[in-house]
Amino acid sequence: MENIQSIKQRFEIIGNDIKLNRAIEKAIQVAPTDISVLVTGESGVGKESIPKIIHSLSHRKHAKYIAVNCGAIPEGTIDSELFGHEKGAFTGATSTRSGYFEVADGGTIFLDEVGELPLTTQVRLLRVLENGEFLKVGSSQVQKTDVRIVAATNVNMFEAIKKERFREDLYYRLSTVEINIPPLRERKEDIHLLFRKFASDFGQKYKMPTIRLADDAIQLLLKYRWPGNIRQLRNIAEQVSVLEEKRNISLETLNSYLPNAGNSNLPAIVGQDKKEGDFSNEREILYKVLFDMKGDLNDLKKLTLELLKNNDTEKVQEENETLIQKIYGSDTEEYVEEQTAPVDVLRLPEPYPEQPVPQLTKEDKYHFAEEIEEEETLSLQEKEIELIKKSLERNRGKRKAAAAELGISERTLYRKIKQYDL
Repeated sequence: MENIQSIKQRFEIIGNDIKLNRAIEKAIQVAPTDISVLVTGESGVGKESIPKIIHSLSHRKHAKYIAVNCGAIPEGTIDSELFGHEKGAFTGATSTRSGYFEVADGGTIFLDEVGELPLTTQVRLLRVLENGEFLKVGSSQVQKTDVRIVAATNVNMFEAIKKERFREDLYYRLSTVEINIPPLRERKEDIHLLFRKFASDFGQKYKMPTIRLADDAIQLLLKYRWPGNIRQLRNIAEQVSVLEEKRNISLETLNSYLPNAGNSNLPAIVGQDKKEGDFSNEREILYKVLFDMKGDLNDLKKLTLELLKNNDTEKVQEENETLIQKIYGSDTEEYVEEQTAPVDVLRLPEPYPEQPVPQLTKEDKYHFAEEIEEEETLSLQEKEIELIKKSLERNRGKRKAAAAELGISERTLYRKIKQYDL
């Protein structure tokens, strides 16, 4: 069995971090077996090196090694790419095609960004992991394959499982052994070493002297968070090598190439509720207005019924002056009481001068609250329908995205679409 140092030289892995060494050691240990491996880590940390190590040290090293970027294949064609299709299976399928699992029989398949696989494809992949069987698209004939699967993802798998974007049973089948690659910011001692290697490579590539960093520039290099990890570090080294005429790079020069270099290195905590966008704020404001209106209407019902039951309208008006001002404004006309007849009719001030408010008779007093409640409910229902329509239009008819935006489950949204015949 090869040691860690020889593996690093063979696959051009630079660094002496203890977590990196542990990841390589695990890859060497599992390589001779057929165990499924899941490689985790942030984007740009170099996860693609681990499956190459595993394949080269396994008994499958003379068979095919195929790397598939699951996030780069459209959802409608990924089943065909992985499992193949029969002639005429769909529009454009002019001939029978072999998929990656058929071509790589006896070898290794590396599924990069496996967290981006559609749920339907995840079911097919689970069957391959369980018994090595798969079906071509458009075929009913079961085929067998002997393939070792190594997958990689930068997604938090437990969050994806919780949100039902990834199957829990598939996760446990893929992660028989999980290998985590640490981010560059946790490998402080390796950062300058990597930068010098990249600078030397680009100096040779572009036939120019290798750039060197001043001491304070090295300190900035070590303090920076490197959100893009090794991929970002390599790009920065290339930019500086090509664009700077001076080969000695100062702190100010390097700082100009690092985005947000002056920001705090502390991680920011972002609440999950704030990710829904501006639409959620509009919805909250609208609901608040509707509930305020409901409260005002309830107060108005109580005031009106009290006036209908009591003859002393002046006393009631004095006690409820604040409520009357709130509902009708500062230009409220005083209530007119008929002296020649019992107080059976209450003349309310006009909310809009051009539209007289109909008089409320004694016969209507028992139905007044019910009518207001009915109109209020109808108004809320119309607003709900309007919100659902707007969300569906914004998300181009995708119910799952619309449900997430509205803050309800997809099943509830489907029921309301049927209920309102949208």
